[in-house]
Amino acid sequence: MTDHHGAKVAQALALALAAGLEERCWSVAELSRRSRVSRLTIANVLAGRVWPDLLTVASLELALERDLWPGREV
Repeated sequence: MTDHHGAKVAQALALALAAGLEERCWSVAELSRRSRVSRLTIANVLAGRVWPDLLTVASLELALERDLWPGREV
């Protein structure tokens, strides 16, 4: 773990995304189909390799019907 706020936000978002997938019992492919976000992008966000842009976060949140952005309290 790191103390950088941006890194903490990215980690919290990835954890929320993983929890959303688990909660719905969806695969990355299913979320990709429903959100129209590529499987590679979703996999990279989950692995912490990329920081998603706002359109990607919004698309994932809409598909999962849950907030992913953690806010300032992270």
